[in-house]
Amino acid sequence: MAIWDAVAKVRGLPLFRLLASAFGTIEPLDSVPVYAGGGYYFPADDLGCLRAEMAYFRDAGFTAAKIKIGARRLQEDCVRIETALNVLGSGTALAVDAMNSYQPGPARDVARALEPYGLRWFEDVCDPLDYETHADLASMYAPPLSAGEALFSLSDARNLLRYGGLRKGHDVLTFDPVHSYGIAGFVEIVRHFQEAGWSRGQFQPHGGHLFGLHVAAGLALGGCECNPHNFQPFGGFFDGAVIQGGRIAPPEWLGIGCEARASLMDLFRTVF
Repeated sequence: MAIWDAVAKVRGLPLFRLLASAFGTIEPLDSVPVYAGGGYYFPADDLGCLRAEMAYFRDAGFTAAKIKIGARRLQEDCVRIETALNVLGSGTALAVDAMNSYQPGPARDVARALEPYGLRWFEDVCDPLDYETHADLASMYAPPLSAGEALFSLSDARNLLRYGGLRKGHDVLTFDPVHSYGIAGFVEIVRHFQEAGWSRGQFQPHGGHLFGLHVAAGLALGGCECNPHNFQPFGGFFDGAVIQGGRIAPPEWLGIGCEARASLMDLFRTVF
């Protein structure tokens, strides 16, 4: 990430414009759909805190959010989902992330329970290399699935495409550009899926930070994650960022634009 930041600064460009030029996107996106990542289990008053968090996301301009499931009983997770939906509205405004926690049998039970909610997507359901379970779920779960965050190479991505049963034009790909051997490796994955008939719009890179926003804008992807209050001072985008209707314009600062994050720059000064 630091090298890409330096190269973009030398070229006198924001990172997203450099990426668009380097990897052949005709035009970068002038605004990117974003969703708020959060919904971790709270140690006390879980439902009350979750309700307040979803309201915070909504009031900040987000039209979609993602919460965690899989660490408690299914019934409890369903109550959490319903709590979030009471704030956000329709199921298409809420994704859930199981963080690869379900074994094959329970995964089917959870999928059956979640299907009536019509969620935005059901992410990282099982072991990331259990392509058989991915394919089984794709055959019986009608709403979108999401996978890719815990896969780190083109070889893994190729096997997910071959054997995971994911549905082009329907499911969501959440590969992390930094985990995937950097931007060059991530672009290889995007191109491989495109060659198989998938759209760039089905990629929503994992990360929740400013670098991910540049990647989504520069490569004209379908959107990206934002961590508005988790993982600070790296989570989120830049000071004064305005989310309108669930979208945000990438910043015109040179490079990544870390200089637009006062708390992040304070940390850098402390460390270096």
